[in-house]
Formats: sequence, structure tokens, C-alpha cells
Amino acid sequence: MYDYIKGILAGKNNSSKGTYATVETGGIGYLLEITTRDFSSLNNIENEVKFYTVLLHREDKMSLCGFLHKEERDIFNILTSVSGVGSKMALTLIDEFQSSELIGFVIQGDYKELTRAKGVGPKLAQKIILELKDKLMNFKQNEPIEIKTSTHQNSQAVDDAQTVLLSLGYERNEIKSAMSKAAAVLKNDASAEEILKETLKILSI
Repeated sequence: MYDYIKGILAGKNNSSKGTYATVETGGIGYLLEITTRDFSSLNNIENEVKFYTVLLHREDKMSLCGFLHKEERDIFNILTSVSGVGSKMALTLIDEFQSSELIGFVIQGDYKELTRAKGVGPKLAQKIILELKDKLMNFKQNEPIEIKTSTHQNSQAVDDAQTVLLSLGYERNEIKSAMSKAAAVLKNDASAEEILKETLKILSI
């Protein structure tokens, strides 16, 4: 329903009940639950901000989550598609890890790293890895995206990175442009995680 909300930062609050920002636009103040990382990045009240949003609709209430970076909103959506992972847990994981780190753990099957996040035990971590790897890596491409890369670059890592980006909802032309720029600064033997980290950085600009 809402892709993003752009307006004036009218307030922010970080307490035991959660981390929130209020964005005013068109005479309406939208209360968004956000990560503590984004909270720390917010400048002074009255500054203009833009949050990519997710509308949560439960039986007893409706609420909004907001993210300063689109890729974190997309990761949030995929995390909450895992059974047993609610919005609070997804926000905790995004707070603990960079998007590229989180995706890297999934690709590598490294569930132990996920247990560093508060409230994530080994069983839940393994479940997240199992379900997300299936969602991220089994996305079917109609045809490969031609990227200008070094001839020494790991083609499997490039393919894996493309697959993940497509599953996150990025358009093929966006991926082609961003990955071509990323290739110019990456090492020849860059891993899928390193390619994703650099590409997501470019896509978030």
C-alpha cells in the first residue's frame, strides 16, 4: 500500500517498547517502527527524511515499519516470510547484521553466525537459513544478465549475486548497471557476499 513516505521528521523515540520515528507529510504524522541503526542515523527534528515502508496488518492492529535503505526493507519482507519470524525478530536481525552479511550467511549456510542476534537460537537460525536459501537461490531467471566483469571474476559468485538481487525485487536493468559499476572496484576473486555488498551500496544511493 505504501512504498515510501517522504516528509519532515517530527519526532523520534527509543525505549524498551521499541524504536520509532514520526514523519509528517500532508498534515498527517506517520508513526514508523524503525531499527536502532536508522534511529542513530537520523539528524535533527524538522529535517526532511524518506523511509521505505511496510504496512503490517494484524487482527488487533495495523502498524508501519520504516527503513532508510530500500534493500533493508526488502530483506525485512523476506525475513518475515519465514514461519516463526515476526517483525520484531526481523528488525533485530537487520539491526545486528548488514544486508550483505545476512545474505552471505544464508548463501554459506552459516547458521551459527545468526545466533549472535538476540533471541535467535540454533533451531530458529537453521530454519531461517533453510527457508531463505530456498527463496533467495531458487529464483528462476529467464536469461542471464550480461554484466561487464573481469574475465577472472568468479562467474558462480556473479550468478549467485544476480539471483539474490532478482529475488529481492530489483529490476534487471538496475542490477546490470549497479553490478557493472561494482565490478570496477571489486577484486577478481570477489565472493558473492562481496559482490552483493558493493552492488547494494550502489543501489541504495
